Amino acid sequence: MLRETGVFLHADQRMIRAVAAAAALGLFLPAFAAEPVRIGVVAPFSGVAADFGKQMQAGMNAWMKIHGDTVAGRKIELLIRDTGGPNPEVAKRLAQELVTRDSVDFLAGFGFTPEAMASAPIATEAKKPMVIMNAATSVITTRSPYIVRFSMTLPQVSAPMATWAAKNGIKKVYTLVTDFGPGIDAEKQFSATFKAAGGEIVDSVRTPLRNPEFGPYVQRIKDAKPEAVFIFVPAGEQSVAFMKAFEERGLKEAGIKIIATGDLTDDDVLQSIGEPVLGVITSFHYSAYHDSPENKAFVKAFHEVAKDLPRPNFMAVGGYDGMAGIAEVVAKLGNDIDGDKAMEILKNVKLTSPRGPIAIDPATRDIVQTIYIRRVQKVGDQYYNVEFDKYPDVRDPGKLGDNK
Repeated sequence: MLRETGVFLHADQRMIRAVAAAAALGLFLPAFAAEPVRIGVVAPFSGVAADFGKQMQAGMNAWMKIHGDTVAGRKIELLIRDTGGPNPEVAKRLAQELVTRDSVDFLAGFGFTPEAMASAPIATEAKKPMVIMNAATSVITTRSPYIVRFSMTLPQVSAPMATWAAKNGIKKVYTLVTDFGPGIDAEKQFSATFKAAGGEIVDSVRTPLRNPEFGPYVQRIKDAKPEAVFIFVPAGEQSVAFMKAFEERGLKEAGIKIIATGDLTDDDVLQSIGEPVLGVITSFHYSAYHDSPENKAFVKAFHEVAKDLPRPNFMAVGGYDGMAGIAEVVAKLGNDIDGDKAMEILKNVKLTSPRGPIAIDPATRDIVQTIYIRRVQKVGDQYYNVEFDKYPDVRDPGKLGDNK
């Protein structure tokens, strides 16, 4: 006798009922046709952050371009849902519908922290693996035992920037971050690590998440006369807007350097920023210019599946590696995607990614990876983040209880 738990119906139960219904009608099914692997992708695909979702989806499609769209006899099916975000209420509703109406095997995507946090209880109640491909506030993975992250955390990429700055003679820094979870994480981690290395934080400012006017903030930085300003703003339009204000207010001429997380020099908008971004130094986990056979294959596949995007960025590689993690689960579990068994597999994933070697820390379900120090350079007629230093096997300092 079949039982349902709440509103959630497992894939094997759906299959049994379909076969029973067909038999009752006198229909012949030649074999148990494996149902598709349904992955519900929740992210912005419209609005100012539309490229967040497009990059993640393109990364997932690039994985399928290279490895095929069938795993263990099951075809991969992406169910795309647009939050128009950041919209946490919409994200939660879409995640709920994907689980209850569409019976997905996995939830994935999540471009913004508020959207991931709002959806976490859905994953817990349904016991569905939730694969984070971008959202980067440290605390996200603590919100559900069914969350695993294949992107990064802001403390993870901010601490190496602080260490590098202190080792390279920068002593006084002003910080500017966006006033939401990832920005606050970046500010706290950079400041703690920089101070521990002997540096001084001259002052700090937090800017609004929506429609910030950077000019007045940048002028305050100029007036404070730091040696450098540490920046975190969400990738995309805000990166372009900040660099425009930085140039217009003459901070470069005033001798103030920019050091930042790689969101500022996102590959997706680097060409749009242009000349003002030359020489900017950032710390991050992925550059489209990364030199490896895996990245060359990824970039090639990306361009084949996403002709409307300029090049893959960090969200695309999050989508690619998240897809690889999902494929490992399907390869081992086949038609029986049990949430707890899936998480045990995901917690022990180790991959050679287009970004370099990565692993999931089983204790935190967060990614362990190399963080690169990069400088924006012009290569031919293109601007790229060119890596020149690195910190291997970086865990999330927020999870380690280590702010140094």
